[in-house]
Amino acid sequence: MNFHRSCLAAVLFATMIAVGSASANCSNASTNGAYGFLVLGSAYGEPGTAVGQLNFDGAGNVSGTQTTSFYGSIYYSPPFTGTYSIAKDCTGTMLAGPYTYDFVLDKDSKGAQVIYATPGVVYPGYAVAQEPAICGLPGTKRTFAANLSGMIVSVGAEAIVGRLILDGQGNVKGSGTFSVNGTISSGSISGTYTENADCTGTAQITPEGLGTMNLNTVVVDGGRELLLIETDSGTVVSGTLQQ
Repeated sequence: MNFHRSCLAAVLFATMIAVGSASANCSNASTNGAYGFLVLGSAYGEPGTAVGQLNFDGAGNVSGTQTTSFYGSIYYSPPFTGTYSIAKDCTGTMLAGPYTYDFVLDKDSKGAQVIYATPGVVYPGYAVAQEPAICGLPGTKRTFAANLSGMIVSVGAEAIVGRLILDGQGNVKGSGTFSVNGTISSGSISGTYTENADCTGTAQITPEGLGTMNLNTVVVDGGRELLLIETDSGTVVSGTLQQ
């Protein structure tokens, strides 16, 4: 998985719709199980991002939850239900609540490029299959490359890239490079995390010299990646941890 996926999602979507695939043979059954998703862009002229989990039944029905940060206000979606339809060429549409999403599955149906097809909203992004994963705190140490970006509403753009170790017992440690409105620093990162059996969770990390960040998380790709969104008011920040 690449960090630049969400930036390219809209371009990839348009290109793949135009080109198509003569060998594709997808259907509603191509998505069956849990997927995590991340979208980032703007809604009605203001910056926003969302991270959540979708559960597809393989027969055209979907349910899920999501956390949205819209210009620094945080919204926790109650569990929602909807419908989806996937064409033979692996393009699809999903209707959940008031929002319509268009998407294109990858060749193995383990991920998708996604865009909100809702007037006034510019949210490209991607989804990744959860895959078989033992979620929780099994005591297994995992090391990730971290990439978080967005903005602090009253300050400016923010980005963090670093190396984080999750020790399997709820503790986080590592180090990174931080850019806050163009001011660069580096230092240690410490914190804690939780992980539920359904592969959703939370994290609280403190980059050295910066404030504590509270995050919601979704595990995907068999435990090899986490999608994250900051849940502190006044922020619009999301990103990934990848092995």
